[in-house]
Amino acid sequence: MHDAEQDDRLIPEPRVRARYGVSDMTLWRWDHNPALNFPAPIRINGRKYRRLSELVAWERARAAQQQAA
Repeated sequence: MHDAEQDDRLIPEPRVRARYGVSDMTLWRWDHNPALNFPAPIRINGRKYRRLSELVAWERARAAQQQAA
């Protein structure tokens, strides 16, 4: 299996919500908060997806920030 950093699979928005245990509104807020730097969605036929590699990179950056604090 590929390393998640290089995994360009697209994750549908419902799975992104489930991954973080958040609502649609929370994802909307994350998308509109530039300081959070949450990966932008990719729209295909009116549906939102996110790259797994970008989500993993975001998670790692957040973990590093929390450890540094």
